Amino acid sequence: MGITNQEYFLLFVISYLLVGALTPLMRKIAVATDAVDHPNSAHKSHKKPVPYLGGVAIIIGVISISYSASLISNFTSATFWLASSVFGPALLLGLIGLWDDLRNLPPLPRFIAQSLAGIFTASILIVTDSVGNPTGSAFFDAIITIFWIVGICNSINFFDNLDGGAAGTVAISSIGLAYLSLIGDQYLIAALSIVTAGATLGFLVWNKSPAKIYMGDAGALFLGVLLATLTIRFQPTTKTELSAFLTPLFLLAIPILDTTVAVLSRIRRHLSPFQGGQDHLSHRLIRLGLSRKNSALVLWTLSGLFVSIAIMLSTLSQEASSYLAASALLIWITLFTLFFKTKDN
Repeated sequence: MGITNQEYFLLFVISYLLVGALTPLMRKIAVATDAVDHPNSAHKSHKKPVPYLGGVAIIIGVISISYSASLISNFTSATFWLASSVFGPALLLGLIGLWDDLRNLPPLPRFIAQSLAGIFTASILIVTDSVGNPTGSAFFDAIITIFWIVGICNSINFFDNLDGGAAGTVAISSIGLAYLSLIGDQYLIAALSIVTAGATLGFLVWNKSPAKIYMGDAGALFLGVLLATLTIRFQPTTKTELSAFLTPLFLLAIPILDTTVAVLSRIRRHLSPFQGGQDHLSHRLIRLGLSRKNSALVLWTLSGLFVSIAIMLSTLSQEASSYLAASALLIWITLFTLFFKTKDN
């Protein structure tokens, strides 16, 4: 059972408008309650305090629109509870992220919460047999699911270090996932991805450089778990198993690249991977002479490139998709090498 293109467009527009309207309201609340990001750490690059709570606007927008759509449409109760299994872990991590924004939690509680979200999601997927790319082993499916959710959750959180960088990239990834889900008749994933894209673009209006508000850990952790869960449920319609395996990776290639570069850079310098720093892709681009706005444009362009590759993998022949996948991996490795060789801080 699908929904029409007009309904998808309506979901996108309503999500965009709602979050676009909620974000300045959350900004006023953040300013009034001093829920702001003060530039009081060496790894923070902004010069003036910037309000948090943009993530609250995203969470409210995504969840309210998604549930409202399921209630007024002809979705079944099973679909409603399926959506709940997606939003439950994401909301939990979003609330923990909000707590972190307001109280500055240490890394361990966040990691435990991410792991619990991964375990919960893995359990649901195994019990309902809804892993998009199953290995044939319930044990390995569970391990991959937990690793993927914890990894992507941290990747989106790490990637949120530049005005508009994370919001724009999440929107691009969500649009790509929505298209692939739509042509694969995976309507729930398509609908939730469309809502996520609309919400993040609505927030981007206020978060683009110079940012008037940040999504904070609340938004980054919520979006990280949401994207991780949707992509692990997604079943690619590719000609080869390798292309199917690589499709979710390409959809999120740039946040993964950012995390890989930053973590290995810190390990190389004998620092904790969870320690903040100005060693992300955006910081390296700025040190190369790009403005903050142009750095975001570069990251969005690279994200768009890999999302386009993920889409192309679903349309090409087996031989062509294999060549494209190999070329894309080579591009990713080249980008890693180039970024990793630039100055760390």
